[in-house]
Amino acid sequence: MQSREHVIDLPRRIYVGTGLIERIGEFVRSLGLRAPYLLVTGPTVRTMVVEAILNRTEGKVEVLETYRGDMEEVEEAESVVRSKGTMTVLGVGGGRSIDIAKYVSFRTNSDFVSVPTAPSHDGVTSPFASLKGLGRVVSVKAKEPSLIVADLRVLSQAPRRLINAGIGDTVGKLIAVRDWKLASKLRGEYYGDYTASLALMSAKHALSCATLIERDKFEGVRSLVEALISSGVAMGLAGSTRPASGSEHLFAHAVDLIYPNHALHGELVALGTIMMAYLHGINWKRLRKILSGAGIPTRARDVGIPDDIVVKALTISHTIRTERYTILGDRGLTWEAAERLATETGVIS
Repeated sequence: MQSREHVIDLPRRIYVGTGLIERIGEFVRSLGLRAPYLLVTGPTVRTMVVEAILNRTEGKVEVLETYRGDMEEVEEAESVVRSKGTMTVLGVGGGRSIDIAKYVSFRTNSDFVSVPTAPSHDGVTSPFASLKGLGRVVSVKAKEPSLIVADLRVLSQAPRRLINAGIGDTVGKLIAVRDWKLASKLRGEYYGDYTASLALMSAKHALSCATLIERDKFEGVRSLVEALISSGVAMGLAGSTRPASGSEHLFAHAVDLIYPNHALHGELVALGTIMMAYLHGINWKRLRKILSGAGIPTRARDVGIPDDIVVKALTISHTIRTERYTILGDRGLTWEAAERLATETGVIS
C-alpha cells in the first residue's frame, strides 16, 4: 500500500571538522536560531564542552541534565521550554540527550541543534527519537535538526567503547534494509530503493571503519561520523526509521526492556545483527569476525548479558513494534529456536 504523502525532513546545515565547538555561537547566528536556549545534556558529558558552548552562545541559556531518557524527562524539559519561552533546544551528548532534545523541540515547535560528543548512535541526524515509556521503548516522530555540529576533536576523544557502539549501530542497517524489503514484498509496505542504498552504504562504511580505526583513530572516527550522518539522512528521506531499524534493533530494545542498563544500544544491535544475518542467509561468520577484530563484543557475556536473557529477548522481539514486519514474522521465535539461533552464532555458549 502506497502512502498518499511522503514527507522528507533534512537538516539545514551540517558542520564536520575540528575546533567547531568554539564556533557554535557563530553557526547558530548564521542560521538565525534565536534565544532563549535550552541545552540538554548528560551527566558524563565533559564540563569543558558544555562550558565552551555556554561561553560562546549569546543570550539566555538554561541547562538540563538527563539521566534516563524517558517520558518523565521529556515532560520536565518541555516544562522548562514553555516556562522560559525557549526558542532553540540544543542536544549535547549521546543518544539520550539528543533524543530528549529533538522530541521536546517537536512538541514545542522549537528549533533543534544536534551536538554529538560521542559517535555512538545514528540519532545525530534523524527526525525520530527512541524513548522509554509505558513499559517499552518507543520510536516517535521528532524534530529534524536545523544544525548539526560534529567536532571531530571531541568525538575522537570519546571512549573506545562508545565509538565501537556507533559501529555496531550502523552495521545493523545491513539487516534493517533486508527486513524493510521483506515487508514490502509480503505486506506491500513502501520501500525506497535509493534510501535503502544509502543506508546500506552507511553500514558498509561502518564495517570499513572497524578496520581503519585500528590504524588511525581520528580518520576512523571521521569516517564513522559520516556514516552515522548518512544513516540519519536515509531515515529523513524515507520518512521513517525503516532504513535503519529492523529485527536487530527489536532485539536490542527487547534486551534493554527486560535487562536494562547493562549494555550500550550499539553493542546490543551488533549482537542482534549477527543473529539476524543468520536468519537472512547473510555471511554472519565474516560479519562476526570483522566486529570481533575491532573489539566489538560478539558474545552476550562480554557485555554482562546472561544467556537466558538473550533467548527470552529473541522470543519477544517481534512484540516490541507490532506494526513493523521483520524476518521474525508475526509469531516470533520459540524458546527452542531462539536458543538454537543464539548458540549457533556464538552469541551464547
